[in-house]
Amino acid sequence: MRLIPITLFLLMTSCASTGVIPKDKGTFLIAKKSPQVGFGPPIAIKGEAYTEANEFCQREGKAVETIKLDETNSGFARAAAISLEFRCISK
Repeated sequence: MRLIPITLFLLMTSCASTGVIPKDKGTFLIAKKSPQVGFGPPIAIKGEAYTEANEFCQREGKAVETIKLDETNSGFARAAAISLEFRCISK
């Protein structure tokens, strides 16, 4: 019975992510929200988003070019979040 509360806690605290979403004209979007609530910048999820974008572009032998990066710092009862718009360009 102790596993149920632990499992629910782990599901509620996991990071929310869209994955790579194709947009238009060869651009892509990754949005992430941190499970951590408190005060501070979204450093960890920013790194995760760029890692995911790099892995995506490297499959085509290309590199990431950032088009737009929006960051929301965490605050009182608000989780940190980022939105990364990018394209894959030749190295």
